[in-house]
Amino acid sequence: MKSSLTDEMITLARQAKAASRALARLTTDEKNHCLNSMAQAIRQNANAIKEANSRDMEAAKESGLSGAMLDRLSLDDKRIESMASGLEDIAALHDPVGRVLEDRTRPNGLRLQKIAVPIGVVVIIYESRPNVTADAASLCFKTGNATILRGGKEAIHSNTVIAQVLVTAARKGLKSFPEHAIQVVQTTDREAIRELLSLTEYVDLCMPRGGEGLIRAVTECSKVPVIKHYKGVCHVYVETEADLRMAAEIVMNAKVQRPSTCNAMETLLVDVNVASQFLPIIVPRLAEKNVTL
Repeated sequence: MKSSLTDEMITLARQAKAASRALARLTTDEKNHCLNSMAQAIRQNANAIKEANSRDMEAAKESGLSGAMLDRLSLDDKRIESMASGLEDIAALHDPVGRVLEDRTRPNGLRLQKIAVPIGVVVIIYESRPNVTADAASLCFKTGNATILRGGKEAIHSNTVIAQVLVTAARKGLKSFPEHAIQVVQTTDREAIRELLSLTEYVDLCMPRGGEGLIRAVTECSKVPVIKHYKGVCHVYVETEADLRMAAEIVMNAKVQRPSTCNAMETLLVDVNVASQFLPIIVPRLAEKNVTL
């Protein structure tokens, strides 16, 4: 069984490496055209995405997933539209590929340049939120990288359909789009991560996104470079000259708009010089939303 899993991961990584070479040759206009086509396809396939998500939600409820995790897993029309608009936002960004980071000439006349180029094959490992599939794939694509996505087992159907929609739209809009530029690991076997991250010949970078336990597990088993963080740093600081009404709205948005996400506020820092004014404003509002202080 392990041999079969190993072969599956090698095939996935080889395909991604081949795709990365083709991606590096795409122009900015071609990439942006694909991204806009993907955005439109996400909207057009909203029902298929919701149907796949409902299968994941049913299984997650049966397995006893917490309310917060169910919220992260759920996709509705608003979140699907957010995925589509996010793709369009990335299309509108400046293309970092080819950007000159440093340019200098040595005393002997030798000119040296440091230029931004694609990394190659990026493995992204994440937990429940299936919208990360579109976010991660599109950011990697815009920067000329092939991506292999490994989401949580609870979102396997949602992630698979979203990736299929993205690839189908891009291939329809651009014949030279490599079909393996965006791939999802189809097995939920955790050993797949270890196998995939041992393939230093094909995989160039891993980026885990999730809780400390996930990130430590990935870091400990990976033989490829890992960009990681262990602790959350989601702080809001209210300084002396802040507009306190605006600060209160920012705090409420940061904490209670969607508290289950990884970028929800964890720590509120208030300058001592405005604490006596600000805390009586914000504490009752947070308490109304059942925030424990």
